Amino acid sequence: MPENRSQLRNVHFYDVSRPEYPLGGLYLNPSVSARKFLRMLHIVVRTSCPYRVWSRGSDTPLIPTDEPLVPGQYDIVCDSPGGTIWLTDERCIARTYSRTVSTRRNRRFREEVRKRDGKCVITGVVNPVAFIDEWTSFEAAHIFPLSHEELFTNLNYARYVTYMSEETDTEINTCQNGLLMRSHIHKQFDSFSFSIDPDDDYKITCFRVDIDGIDGRFLDPVCRDATDDRKVVDKFLRWHFRQTVLANMKGAGEPIFEFDFPDGSDMVGEILSGPRGADRMEAELFSRLNSVYPVS
Repeated sequence: MPENRSQLRNVHFYDVSRPEYPLGGLYLNPSVSARKFLRMLHIVVRTSCPYRVWSRGSDTPLIPTDEPLVPGQYDIVCDSPGGTIWLTDERCIARTYSRTVSTRRNRRFREEVRKRDGKCVITGVVNPVAFIDEWTSFEAAHIFPLSHEELFTNLNYARYVTYMSEETDTEINTCQNGLLMRSHIHKQFDSFSFSIDPDDDYKITCFRVDIDGIDGRFLDPVCRDATDDRKVVDKFLRWHFRQTVLANMKGAGEPIFEFDFPDGSDMVGEILSGPRGADRMEAELFSRLNSVYPVS
């Protein structure tokens, strides 16, 4: 799998004082407007003063409109002479494929997400056999993963949870932190290939090649009905969107992890020898451990 996400980029952004060295970029899909691009830049770029962004060769700066962004090179220009530009130190988490393990702890989460959604809320594909409780190819995905429950606790994200079933053990396992997806879509969500922007009417933005035609769709209303106590928490979606921007736009981008480990393969050896091996191994271990025992 690629060690970074730069190979397919058709947008690059630069410190104007160093026009040969991109600070980062992205693979552009139609859902990214000029407004969204400028907002995402605020996540990955830090400056010592206000700045403007110019399409290289243009006579006017980029303004925040809903017009689709055009592929190309974009220069960041500080408003003050001597202003400095740098990338944020913030880095996205090393996230594993968080397929819900059938444990006592996860069972209620899975059931609640299935009951609320009944369909893949990304593609809109309805499960026609839900009435007989068959869910082949549909998975309940955590937005904020169990592998990072300690971070969830440290950020005090439990305060955003408003619905807890009698059997839900901790706030990270509420259905408000879950979405029902087709299995292959879940893998893309966990690898930060796409995300949902709650500040853009829940629009889905793909940061990789859009194989499934989901870019520009909107998160299905079934999981975000304002009258439903079980509705997904915007703060969690916003967190995932930020992680996805960091993974795809900052520097050369984060590695795309291998999830396909056939029986008999050396999964541990392959993970440890790969990019961010120690971080990923820790996430794999905590994903399994936290599926059984909550962080105390």
